[in-house]
Amino acid sequence: MEDTVPTTTGEKRHAEEASVEVRLPQKKYFRQRAHANVFSDHHLDYPVSPAHMDWSKNFPNHFAPKNGEAPAEGAVTKDSGKKVEFADIGCGYGGLLVALSTVFPDTLMLGMEIRVKVEEYVNQKILALRNNHPGSYDNVSILRMNAMKFLPNFFEKHQLSKMFFLFPDPHFKKRKHKARIITPTLLSEYAYVLRPGGIIYTISDVKDLHLWMVKHLEAHPLFVRIPDEELVDDPAVEHVRNATEEGQKVERNNGDKYLACYRRITDED
Repeated sequence: MEDTVPTTTGEKRHAEEASVEVRLPQKKYFRQRAHANVFSDHHLDYPVSPAHMDWSKNFPNHFAPKNGEAPAEGAVTKDSGKKVEFADIGCGYGGLLVALSTVFPDTLMLGMEIRVKVEEYVNQKILALRNNHPGSYDNVSILRMNAMKFLPNFFEKHQLSKMFFLFPDPHFKKRKHKARIITPTLLSEYAYVLRPGGIIYTISDVKDLHLWMVKHLEAHPLFVRIPDEELVDDPAVEHVRNATEEGQKVERNNGDKYLACYRRITDED
């Protein structure tokens, strides 16, 4: 009969605490109106440049704190060398991030959301998932930020390989079209942070907005549309259609989903 090592009460309590499952946050406590004024001066924190960004709070398993700060318990003390590659612009309640996290487990991806309560919900959800599934979901995070103003403050030239614009605010009134997330000026910023060969994914249930996005992407010299038959083998597309709360709502109501994806070409093409 093998000897067994007795477990102290403190050790047992620590093991039990470590195995406690954290409840996921409930959306009903984080509801916020869908529209936000992107031209308003929100109280947002943003780095002077990408080199000044401290990613350790978002990805503690991949980035050490800057400025000599002590890392959190269990965090790394040296950068892994990885950089954020996927950006979900206006990520809402984070459905796409969570879905893609396990599809691309070695890729760091960031959601960007301007609404306070929604960002708080997604952050709590990610932290709960990390706790409940050790070793998973440490490649996704969220920031409260305005992508229409500060995108180049976070990402270097050609850093991203995928950008997602899923069911964005249609801003129906003509005087509000300048607030749409796809415009000629913004597309040039997206082309700056997106590497050649990178992909922009757009989807909407509003045909007018879909045609608007297609028109401006077609007119931009650095983007070319990807034929639908090529998208069949793209593992992200299924989740682009169905992973978000808005996409699921459209599905329940038997609505239409208009998908258009564009590849960033080289400056010489």
